[in-house]
Amino acid sequence: MSLPSQQALSRTVVAIDGPSGSGKSSVSRGVAARLGLRYLDTGAQYRAMTYWMLQNKVDVGDAAAVAADAEVPAIASGTDPAAPAISVDGHDVAVAIREADVTGAVSAVAAVPEVRARLIALQRELIGAGGIVVEGRDIASVVAPQAGAKIFLTASEEARAARRNSENGGGAGTVAATRDALTRRDSVDNRTNALEAAPGAVVVDATELTLEQVIEKVADIVIHAAQGPAPDAASQGVGLTR
Repeated sequence: MSLPSQQALSRTVVAIDGPSGSGKSSVSRGVAARLGLRYLDTGAQYRAMTYWMLQNKVDVGDAAAVAADAEVPAIASGTDPAAPAISVDGHDVAVAIREADVTGAVSAVAAVPEVRARLIALQRELIGAGGIVVEGRDIASVVAPQAGAKIFLTASEEARAARRNSENGGGAGTVAATRDALTRRDSVDNRTNALEAAPGAVVVDATELTLEQVIEKVADIVIHAAQGPAPDAASQGVGLTR
């Protein structure tokens, strides 16, 4: 398949949503790199906000306290898929935001309306005129509902748990615990049906697919979207449904 013009791609917004452990980050970065697009990890922004709250001794269980400081931290996201960056008040926090304390608190912080309003505004500013792959929980439904390509990436609970467990360096004996943790987080994070496919989204089930296969499928969807009407799901083969 021939690629659309770079000018067409430069106007494309790709929204990739899905549950934890579905591979959104790896796929989104891979698609962005393949198509010469920018990349935005919105989850990292919520983690960065959470990191700042914890560092500044804000009670993350107190929604009013979190809301009061939601405008304070300066959060900056890099959009290079080869080296995505995230900073808070000028300090690189790419590693720190993946620590267990942040992971345990991010759902509570992300649920605060003032936090969401602040970060959605920042996300829309970064999206700008397009040319970007944006991943998160509700990109296609809330952040960028007019995105030209909408993908909901999912996988079985077992596959997601195994993938996340491997990323965290866990052994086979910890997969069940990882699955339970993912289930709990998905339950908390399912705000406004954020873990359901948005209208018009193509569902990509990565359970039986390699990372490269998923990147290829999603890239094809983006290419079709940039060229014209979205592809019919049946034409995409195994692992794709509407």
